Amino acid sequence: MSCEDEEKRQTTQEAQEIEEIIEKTIEVAGGENYKRATISFKFRDHIYKSERNGLKFSLERQFSKDSDSIRDVVSNSGFQRYVNDSLRVIPDSLLARLNKEIKTVHYFAHLPYGLDNRGLSKELLEEARIEGEPYFQLKMTFGQAAPGVAGHDEFMFWIHKDDFTLDYLAYKFVEEEEGIRFRAAYNPRVINGIRFVDYRNFTFQDPKTELSDLDELYEAHQLELLSTIDTEILEVEVKE
Repeated sequence: MSCEDEEKRQTTQEAQEIEEIIEKTIEVAGGENYKRATISFKFRDHIYKSERNGLKFSLERQFSKDSDSIRDVVSNSGFQRYVNDSLRVIPDSLLARLNKEIKTVHYFAHLPYGLDNRGLSKELLEEARIEGEPYFQLKMTFGQAAPGVAGHDEFMFWIHKDDFTLDYLAYKFVEEEEGIRFRAAYNPRVINGIRFVDYRNFTFQDPKTELSDLDELYEAHQLELLSTIDTEILEVEVKE
């Protein structure tokens, strides 16, 4: 076997291992329930609702502004905004930002669902240990084919090697300035067969830091706690 063939074989094996890890992680968190669930939750004074039925999906955000009731919807049909139940035309210059804002909140609330997206570039790094527990360490980047999460293009996920729970994640973002975040999950709960968590949200002063180094910085208490990210689950309905 040539060096090139051996490299291809190892690449294929790693891709299969990553796929199996992600598949098991999604299964533990809810699996097929995600694909037929309606989930409503409250986050930062906004109400969000996701509906999925096979390949069809709808992601909503509802809030009030200046006595108006606003409902934004991202679905297979694109983006729509309703103000007091009347459809409004949104300038093209705002569509991408609003679309990604909504997708970003839903993305984090529904993790690990979505990690199996084919448009993500995935790499399995060496095993990590956090608070004495063993973790798979998965690096993911968004390619052009992936539905990006607002301002974020590089992620790291720590998945427990025995329990297959997503307990830590980190990402870099580029908005007005560069930044880095590390999140530690807490308050896990299962509602109608789907697992949800809240997060302690940390940062580090040097945005150039490798995401793979953040677990050690976390254990060394070198990260700054910015906030807690609590998601109030209002309703979870899973269709038969």
